[in-house]
Amino acid sequence: MPRPPRLPADLGLKGLRRAGAVSEILFLFECATEATPKLQPIAARLGLTVQAVSHTYRQLRRNGLAEHRNGLYRPTVRGVAWLHTALSALRDDLSDRWGRLDVVRTCRAVAGSRLSKDASVALALEGGTLVARRGTGPSRGRTLEAARSGELVEVGHLEGIVPVAPGPVAVWTFPDPASRAPATVAAIAGVVGDAPEGLLAAFGLEAAVLLGRATRRPFVRFGVAAAAAEASALGVPATIVVRAPDLPRLLGGFDRVHPPPVTTRPLAGPTD
Repeated sequence: MPRPPRLPADLGLKGLRRAGAVSEILFLFECATEATPKLQPIAARLGLTVQAVSHTYRQLRRNGLAEHRNGLYRPTVRGVAWLHTALSALRDDLSDRWGRLDVVRTCRAVAGSRLSKDASVALALEGGTLVARRGTGPSRGRTLEAARSGELVEVGHLEGIVPVAPGPVAVWTFPDPASRAPATVAAIAGVVGDAPEGLLAAFGLEAAVLLGRATRRPFVRFGVAAAAAEASALGVPATIVVRAPDLPRLLGGFDRVHPPPVTTRPLAGPTD
């Protein structure tokens, strides 16, 4: 039996680039939902020539997806399954893309200086905070109200996109026996001292105890992977301390469509 053409389900919207994919899906849908004794009505509804629709039908028939039976063009059982899978993949792909496409007409930002109403401002992320300053840039707009430096200000007439370079996520591991070694605390203190300003986190009880001994800086203990991923998306770097056996669980939290850039390194120092 001939193999069916590669499903658009493989690539979602990208699968529609294959020649004839759109016509095959639309043809099968028409045949599945309307009683179709002739090809001419399908051609009219799809805006195609009868010759083009006839070619699409022959291609589907060769692959066991369509047939002409009892005077009607219709999908086979295999064709219905193929159509269902293809449309489901397209729906999921569109839903994912739609969820990532925010249409923003106004936004709030922190005023970088005293701003008057209707002032032209440039928008930029600074330390994960959206800041509005007088001037122009890749992302810009006009203030809808006056604001003093440090206050929230409403910005409208938005143009452009705020450029964001993902913040790096540095993960530092220590072996289980090292959790009782004073040298480990010293190594963590060195890492924290050299780390850029940003998110500091401890994954697991042992890491939290050691990090609490190594620094007075506040750090995140819960929802570490989610917090680091969100910080990275806003351009904020993150430093995470974790016991080596707990590393797979931490990295599993970064299993997402757009993971942050993560690097892992062992802490230096003795392990006894």
